[in-house]
Amino acid sequence: MTATGSVLITDVRLYGEGDPVDVAVSDGVIAEIGPGLPAPAGAATLDGRGGVLLPGFVDLHTHVREPGREDTETIATGSAAAARGGYTAIFAMANTAPVADNAALTDAVWRIGREVGLCDVHPVGAVTVGLEGKQLAEMGMMADGAAKVKLFSDDGKCVHDPVLMKRALEYSRGLGVLISQHSEDPRLTVGAVAHDGPTAARLGLAGWPRAAEESIVARDALLARDAGARVHVAHASCEGTVELIRFARSQGIDITAEVTPHHLLLDDSRLETYDGVNRVNPPLREERDKLALRVALAEGVIDCVATDHAPHASQEKCCEFSQAKPGMLGLETALSVIALTMVRPGLLDWRGVARVMSERPAQIVGLDDQGRPIEVGEPGTLTIVDPDAEWTVVPDELASKSRNTPYAAMTLPGRVLGTVLRGTVTHR
Repeated sequence: MTATGSVLITDVRLYGEGDPVDVAVSDGVIAEIGPGLPAPAGAATLDGRGGVLLPGFVDLHTHVREPGREDTETIATGSAAAARGGYTAIFAMANTAPVADNAALTDAVWRIGREVGLCDVHPVGAVTVGLEGKQLAEMGMMADGAAKVKLFSDDGKCVHDPVLMKRALEYSRGLGVLISQHSEDPRLTVGAVAHDGPTAARLGLAGWPRAAEESIVARDALLARDAGARVHVAHASCEGTVELIRFARSQGIDITAEVTPHHLLLDDSRLETYDGVNRVNPPLREERDKLALRVALAEGVIDCVATDHAPHASQEKCCEFSQAKPGMLGLETALSVIALTMVRPGLLDWRGVARVMSERPAQIVGLDDQGRPIEVGEPGTLTIVDPDAEWTVVPDELASKSRNTPYAAMTLPGRVLGTVLRGTVTHR
């Protein structure tokens, strides 16, 4: 995406600090910061209303469903949801139909994202052909294609074969790309639909043990060590995963991790109603896991927030819990959930929010034009947040094509007032 624009953002506090200023963006670049600035020639104006100005958010884990399930989401509707959530870059997962396991498909996703123009849509390439875990996909061709694929994942499925994962990590090192692993030993989760604990036992739901995640995190850390490669843990959900990451880092292993908003806010007490909207993979775990993940994010043991935005049709959620498709919407509510779970309790300030929602995810995948400091000469890719706003989540008012949000009727704090991508206003 090459288009740039000019905009004057008025009355904002950079990272929520200091006195309000104006920010003038000219031809996609921050030209001036200060009080009472004139608008650049031909520029739009965006009233910040005294809000917090942050770098645009980056999501390493988004499902846009195109190609194959355009009835639930498209690149266009996913991009609109992203812009409304303050996101300026998203990484579109490979588990589409057909699977994005070749350069023709990843380049097509990239081109459509450019045409839509509401955020940078970076396709994620599959690690294995068809997500089948049998043969490595053409990672090199995807990395060298028009999309310059930077992130590879079989998300939805674990790259379970350790020999195949070892080879993938070795290739990733040579290509300068990153593998994001869906950490789930499938032999431990046959038929599993909920966290393996007292709640699932009482409700008669098949349990998904923490060890299914933790054992793969530990294994992959060791494989990455031996391959001299980096590995990324998708949607960390367990207290034990936090400790394993902490240990791996102490051994000099290059491992990063993300956590979803829903694993920071929700736990398996939500399952009492058997409502399929609460089925997600990995599952909602216990209170102690949730609290450990919050502390780990604040401390930097977990690097960043990633939404795992997973749209589903109503019939795929309004059914028996065990038959419900796993996944929740996340793009439009992520900022508010972080405000509720991390900012209000004092675990993060707004500069910390910039770190976990923008700067670290951009650094992890090597995006040099996202997550940048708010300074003159830097890209005008920004998000304005009203920290004092409260809003009630109404599914029918969301930009996503799907309605499977677990936050329906919840009143959440903090709201995105505006999103700017290289000087072009994508949401106001």
